[in-house]
Amino acid sequence: MRAFIFPGQGSQSVGMGKALADASRVARELFEEVDEALGQNLSRLMAEGPIEELTLTANAQPAIMANALATLKASGIDIAKADFVAGHSLGEYTALAAAGAFDVATTARLLKLRGRAMQEAVPVGEGAMAALLGANLEIARAVAEAAAQGEVCTVANDNDPGQVVISGHRGAVERALEIAKEKGAKRAVLLPVSAPFHSPLMAPAARAMEQALGDAEMADPRVPLYANVTAAPVREAGEIRRLLVEQVTGMVRWRESVAAMAEAGVTEFVEFGGKVLGPMVKRTAPDANVRSVVTMDDIDALVKEI
Repeated sequence: MRAFIFPGQGSQSVGMGKALADASRVARELFEEVDEALGQNLSRLMAEGPIEELTLTANAQPAIMANALATLKASGIDIAKADFVAGHSLGEYTALAAAGAFDVATTARLLKLRGRAMQEAVPVGEGAMAALLGANLEIARAVAEAAAQGEVCTVANDNDPGQVVISGHRGAVERALEIAKEKGAKRAVLLPVSAPFHSPLMAPAARAMEQALGDAEMADPRVPLYANVTAAPVREAGEIRRLLVEQVTGMVRWRESVAAMAEAGVTEFVEFGGKVLGPMVKRTAPDANVRSVVTMDDIDALVKEI
């Protein structure tokens, strides 16, 4: 069995999508469709930068989606070749677009709004996130609980058996950096993000997404989605809407999702548009065959094997 997976924020870089657009008419047309939907020349920002502007959440989210979806579309591979789809945080929207639940324009507009709403939910400087390396979920929860001290500090991403991300008020997250070592983490590192994603502080963004998703046209995906907040497959559009709202403030259960897919019989994971998720998958499911598809050479190699 096979899963197609799609990366989240942090996988953006200047130049992303340029070689793909130069080589593939299908990819180029997808980038143009995203530009038109947003009323913004996002593809030029992706190709030329500056990186500071590309990294802004409202730009990075639709850009990462466009790049990953263009990679899949350029391959010409039908989504039916996958038994499941999954994505990390914003990558869940890419997965749903790939599976036909949203059209490209709707996905781009939802992610633009999602990025803006998440950025605006908490004033800059008041929130933070940190990666705990060499720490499992149990350690991370203990660290977050000890660091909170009346503020918000919670697990945001359970990425793999040795990498968990916490999120919340800046003071609490900074306290967690010291506490983490006492609790058994090898290292704790502040992340270069401007908001405390996947924490209760994102409640205003969740309300904005609830309204936007309620208004958006959506179909049942052609293949089941392993949802971030449940680590379980779902295929009904109404239920997915609810889970996407919950995802804004909820923990991304990526490790559990990968483990559940492997348990369900998935032996091959194909990451489109990035090289971030592959290593996480291998650390969770060491026996899985993991492939990252980024370049036209990667696409050509994949097409020959599928």
